[in-house]
Amino acid sequence: MKISEVNAKAIKDSRGDDTIEISITTDVGKFSSSAPNGKSRGKFEAKPYKKSLEGDIDTLKNFSDYFSEDSLEKFEDLRRVEDIVEGNIGANSLFALESACLKAMAKEKGIEVWQFINSKAKLFPRLVGNCIGGGAHSESRRSASPETRAARHTPKSLNSGANTGGKKPDFQEFVLIPDSKSVLKSQNTNKSAKANAEIILKNIDENFSKKRNDESAWLTSLDDKKALEVLMDLRVNANDELKIKMEGGLDIAASSFFKRKKYHYQNPKLDRITEEQMFYLSNLIKNFGLFYIEDPFEENDFESFSKLLKAFSKSLIVGDDLTVTNYVRLEEAIKKKSINGIIVKPNQTGSLLEVKRVCELAKKNNIKIIFSHRSGETDETILADLAFGFGADFFKCGIEGDIREKKIDRLIEIEAGLN
Repeated sequence: MKISEVNAKAIKDSRGDDTIEISITTDVGKFSSSAPNGKSRGKFEAKPYKKSLEGDIDTLKNFSDYFSEDSLEKFEDLRRVEDIVEGNIGANSLFALESACLKAMAKEKGIEVWQFINSKAKLFPRLVGNCIGGGAHSESRRSASPETRAARHTPKSLNSGANTGGKKPDFQEFVLIPDSKSVLKSQNTNKSAKANAEIILKNIDENFSKKRNDESAWLTSLDDKKALEVLMDLRVNANDELKIKMEGGLDIAASSFFKRKKYHYQNPKLDRITEEQMFYLSNLIKNFGLFYIEDPFEENDFESFSKLLKAFSKSLIVGDDLTVTNYVRLEEAIKKKSINGIIVKPNQTGSLLEVKRVCELAKKNNIKIIFSHRSGETDETILADLAFGFGADFFKCGIEGDIREKKIDRLIEIEAGLN
């Protein structure tokens, strides 16, 4: 496959913010891909753009002719693409460019993208669904995102503000993880649980108004413990009514409220030093039987991650801001025994070759892989192919919202094609 032309433009993500879409013209057709935007971003993530989105767009157009000399046939040939643009574009642009190249190379061989990555892939990841939202993804005074409005078919003029009384959970996500081998069954289970959550929240939260956050999770004024009680009810209901075991978990995103050596909680207002954060989280894990705990401490505290993992080795202690899909930071986490699960967000690094290296290192060290969406998403569905092709153990992509469901639907499509 040879690239004859590269074009790029700005499009809107699900929050209405600008992101990049890249199109390539090849001898096997025209292919495009776009990159998501992260709102809660780790300090050690690669920059999304070299200097600006507009700058990357201009650079790619200027570099268009450079790609025509190389023939791309296998996954490792992405190195040729990276050699051309290295140091000249950011991670978002590189991810979108390489994703478009993967689509073209797969098309040339008459196979799916996941097959191009690994034709022997057979492990389907378990779904991790964001049911109740808090933290940075649930700004109580911002207008609803385009995706959120579309999910409710509600005009923007009728949906300004979240109306949660100025309160929200401090933790960023309260997630549900059905224990099912079927992606379709897991998605239906999560949707049923989220519908039950609406009923429960309506009864116990006087400020609940059926609003959703950036990731289409329910907005609530409840504090963390009360939100966890709702999560517990949903898990019990799933077991009793649907006969499906459902795990619960948290994306704490601790770095987002850590400052001057303390974790600053707002609902209720309380400051915790690291030792108090450890004690608090330990009690939550025990009392609510939590399976999944993401970013429980700030992004430099490998040692506290390690202590929590040692105390709760049967739970998943997951690094996101800690590891940012970065090989060197994953090595550090392995060395210090900080995690047994890692979030993989391809646009955190941009390079799909680096994503492959990170996944291989994680597998070698028995660390579970969780491929994840971002809060500002696009119609792009390649994340599902990447997750399946690289053998992810979990797929974190919300529960509802058209843009997120498209990615889960793609995973269901892959599943149906193999059954």
